[in-house]
Amino acid sequence: MIPVARVPEPPDFNARVRRPGQEWLLRNTHTERPRDLWSPFRARLMEGFKNRCGYTAMWDLNGTVDHFRSIKRDRSLAYEWSNYRYASQWLNSSKRAGEVLDPHEVGEGWFEILLPSLQLVMTSKVPLEARPLAEATLRALPIVHDERILRQRRAWYAEYQAGRLSLEGLRVMAPLIAAAVEKQTPTASHTS
Repeated sequence: MIPVARVPEPPDFNARVRRPGQEWLLRNTHTERPRDLWSPFRARLMEGFKNRCGYTAMWDLNGTVDHFRSIKRDRSLAYEWSNYRYASQWLNSSKRAGEVLDPHEVGEGWFEILLPSLQLVMTSKVPLEARPLAEATLRALPIVHDERILRQRRAWYAEYQAGRLSLEGLRVMAPLIAAAVEKQTPTASHTS
């Protein structure tokens, strides 16, 4: 995970999503899954997340709108822009109900990728008060060493190693891997 700036609410979101969504919730109190009004804003959310999943911090053009506070936990947030995060679809589907760090609350350098294993670890930069939630996030999300995530990391790293992706390109696509490369080879940032 890397810091992600809050994405400004689109000007037409209230009229197209929030108001009709709240009306839908009032009329459908017993329906488990609210009507999807948020998907037309997926591209705007993706753009705000720089085309990267908020949890994997890697390029993903096929992600989805993640309800940070799940609909099961708080239906009233189903149509709130402030509750949306951009996430890889497979990760969003596997996200457990427990508390996880908000990509908007993650600090710079809180997590890093280890080379050559490509595993994600928490760093000493995580403030003491945020450590329990950071540890819970690493347990709750399959972002540490799940084969699906390692396969993605290996692919980005291999593209860089083969010279098909510059260090600058790697910073865009998979910034945590780029930071690991720079840490391993301090002169790497001067050669790209």
